[in-house]
Amino acid sequence: MMKAAFYQKACGALLCLLSVLPLCALASGGIALNTTRIIYSQEAKQTSVSVRNTADKAAYLVQSWVEDKEGNKTKDFIVTPPLFTSRAKNENILRLMYSGSALPTDRESLYFFNTKAIPSVDRSSLEEKNTLILATITRIKLFVRPTGLKLAPDAAPAALRFKKAGDKLEINNPTPYYLTLTDIKMGSQKLQDIMVAPFSSDSLAMPAGKNGEISFSTINDYGAVTPPQKGVIQ
Repeated sequence: MMKAAFYQKACGALLCLLSVLPLCALASGGIALNTTRIIYSQEAKQTSVSVRNTADKAAYLVQSWVEDKEGNKTKDFIVTPPLFTSRAKNENILRLMYSGSALPTDRESLYFFNTKAIPSVDRSSLEEKNTLILATITRIKLFVRPTGLKLAPDAAPAALRFKKAGDKLEINNPTPYYLTLTDIKMGSQKLQDIMVAPFSSDSLAMPAGKNGEISFSTINDYGAVTPPQKGVIQ
């Protein structure tokens, strides 16, 4: 008897969770940033990011922080306010200020900006109910860019060099910028996306026996995909 009662309660809880999940997933789209990447001038005192609540009624508790390139929380940036309530149809401005030690002046430095949105709920309406509340995290790249770099950002992709090495495609980035490559193709074969750090190389797995011209696009400062261009093979 006790086992049967437990089974019925467990099934009821599971059904309730499954029924709430699509609603939570839909509601999670209520918080949006005004950009997909942040370019922070190394000489700037601060920069700003807009956080908009597009939901008709829902409010969210929004928490923001910055991580280093390894994904660890860092105090190099101060985010103001770090925690606030975003009301329905409201827009809030977050300010980011660099407070860390001196960074390289000959290349970009990489960080990640994170925003966690937790939907507000009426606790009294949840009594004796099984409810799943989902918090969503938006994570975007934050590039600290020195002023006075000789090469313009939009000219950097053309400087990339490619080399076939066995079953690998090596990509050399001789520029001071982080370059994100997308829609990489060798002939008709599409390869995975990759980001290559300044003055460094990285590699992609290359399908066996595949040859042909290399083409690729990059993500520009505005988060848009650039037109395809041919890769220069060394």
